[in-house]
Amino acid sequence: KHMSEVISVNEPSFQAEVLDAAEPVLVDFYATWCGPCRMLTPVLHELAAEYAGRIKFAKVDVDESPGLAARYRVTGVPMLAIFHQGHVVDQLVGFQPPAALRERLNAVRGRTAVEV
Repeated sequence: KHMSEVISVNEPSFQAEVLDAAEPVLVDFYATWCGPCRMLTPVLHELAAEYAGRIKFAKVDVDESPGLAARYRVTGVPMLAIFHQGHVVDQLVGFQPPAALRERLNAVRGRTAVEV
């Protein structure tokens, strides 16, 4: 299985897939009824292909995982949180164009490259 896809994560799999991941993980907290969330989906797939093997992409349905939504204080969807080594290192709310996301992902990769 190649890593250029956006994986669906829920409460049981969150620890292993996101918090314990070696690489940074961008998590899209979304809802099926949310228009901007649907607009973001192709953007995330495009970026997942671009950053394959370097950054992992995951999505969490806030209606199916209310505990995660509460834990990370998701007040509006889509909320994008970038996790690294179990911590949220950046977050953005609302639809984001690819260029804005690239900037944030590159900043996180820049920080993590120094630490590793």
